Amino acid sequence: MKILIIGLGSMGKRRIRNYQSLGYNNLVGFDIKENRIKEVSELYKIPCFNNFNKIIEENTFDAWIISVPPDLHHLYIKKGIELGIPCFVEASVVDTDMVEIIKTANEKSVLIAPSCTLLFHPAIKIIKTILDKKELGLITNIIYHSGQFLPDWHTYEPVENYYVSNPLTGGAREIVPFELSWITQVIGFPNYIGAMFKKTIDIKGAEKIDDTYNLLLDYGQFILNLNVDVVSRCATRNMMINGSEKQLTWNWTDNAIKIYDPKKEEWDIINYETINAELGYNKNITEQMYIDEMDHFIGKVKGEKEYPNTLEHDHKILKVLYAAEESYTQKKFVNFQ
Repeated sequence: MKILIIGLGSMGKRRIRNYQSLGYNNLVGFDIKENRIKEVSELYKIPCFNNFNKIIEENTFDAWIISVPPDLHHLYIKKGIELGIPCFVEASVVDTDMVEIIKTANEKSVLIAPSCTLLFHPAIKIIKTILDKKELGLITNIIYHSGQFLPDWHTYEPVENYYVSNPLTGGAREIVPFELSWITQVIGFPNYIGAMFKKTIDIKGAEKIDDTYNLLLDYGQFILNLNVDVVSRCATRNMMINGSEKQLTWNWTDNAIKIYDPKKEEWDIINYETINAELGYNKNITEQMYIDEMDHFIGKVKGEKEYPNTLEHDHKILKVLYAAEESYTQKKFVNFQ
């Protein structure tokens, strides 16, 4: 299969590594920046070019990987649909022309697969199984904190040089739907949404973005408190799920899920394995979930596997983000039923 990688920044390079690890070597790269073209050509030994129209005129591709900044996604998705090419697109935070894109993709039966990376994390798979089996009893409340330090994302370039410094595609704002992509698959969508978001500290290059989002999601029976920030000096994913029968905790630094059983008055520990993170990334960012995501996308293209996310679901996730922002702006809870 011949695959075009559109955008050769951090995620584009990661997707190249993913596919090469899966044994796919017929890859072509595109970027407008000459330094990235040179770097990727030398590092991964694949042909890279800076003229998009020429690439698609002179080549036939089985799939595209769209790894450009989120506010440019729609441009390449539309072109992919026009040419009938299956596209994987990285996590989004803007819904430009999304209604039109969904309609056209469905009419032409073109696969557009939005990223849902964390669904492939071993801990998330275990948590989903536990909740599906109702092992905790009735869920009463969930607290989840996802925190990172923005300058740690790309240690090789200033924050102001890429999309996380743009208020529309800012780091914390982007991570909200990134986390919701798995949360909504595991526990569904909320009925009501309340939220706060703001800038809390000064980060060079990120002067214009809000660095902290706190969402209060009402599911009727239970409440989920979701805190996302890009000011945590230690990268954190930390969850507690309280049930009527048992309590579950997960801290991604432990490679384990812990379940407190009051009948035994002890914690049951479920360990899981992850492969090492790529050099330069936080040790807990296992490459395996990205590899599995690419494997499922290309498997879906071949008709051999299912892919767990859709444009429709992804669009609804973005509506949760926008409802949260409406909640804080208008100082009210927003009905999301």
